[in-house]
Amino acid sequence: MLKGKTAVITGASTGIGKAIALNMAEQGANIAIIFIGDKKSALDVKKQAEGFGVKAEIYECDVSDFEISKTVCEKIVEDFGSVNILVNNAGIIRDNLLLRMSEADFDSVISVNLKGVFNITKHLSRSIMRSEAGRIINIVSVSGIMGNAGQANYSAAKAGVIGLTKTTAKEFAGKSVTCNAIAPGFVVTDMTASLPQAVKDNAESSIPLKRMGTVDEIANVAVFLASDMSSYITGEVIKVDGGMCM
Repeated sequence: MLKGKTAVITGASTGIGKAIALNMAEQGANIAIIFIGDKKSALDVKKQAEGFGVKAEIYECDVSDFEISKTVCEKIVEDFGSVNILVNNAGIIRDNLLLRMSEADFDSVISVNLKGVFNITKHLSRSIMRSEAGRIINIVSVSGIMGNAGQANYSAAKAGVIGLTKTTAKEFAGKSVTCNAIAPGFVVTDMTASLPQAVKDNAESSIPLKRMGTVDEIANVAVFLASDMSSYITGEVIKVDGGMCM
């Protein structure tokens, strides 16, 4: 489905990003794995991706840093020749009620989750626009659609990415590049696994399908949006949340 294409995935060493990277590799895409901090996990994803017979490389990058992002993106293009698919998945959380939230926690989440998407998209845009049927996929959240108490910074950042997604879709359409967003609800990851059981039970009770999603269920949508099957879809926000945000 993605044979011969190159996909860049940020935050690809764990969780949703890892699942997207491996699912795209399974479909034949070469994979550029952007990570920060945990090199061992990134190398593990690289090894698993290579098991599908594709090329995979790792790149450590603070996506919130404009110049570092530029250098890394230039290296990726040099290594792979071109980029067809970009998945902006990297993100952090610094949850607190707005009245208690520090300026530093607000700024850091906006910098990584929103500015990071701008940085990587900007620096790879020329390569993606030169490729045939380029695809940009931004991982947002239902929190960016409906808000969430204790996540003023995260909700604002994800809402910002939704606006950026729609603008990118309009600006890049002339080059046959699509840009869409995936908005997960509660998904089983290391982050949600550490939540108190009472919190998880309450979350599941609020979901019509009465369970959390899996990382592969998010990755399946990403693969679809990266493929030719989604060629006439752009500027959309696809919720993958078990019906939580209707």
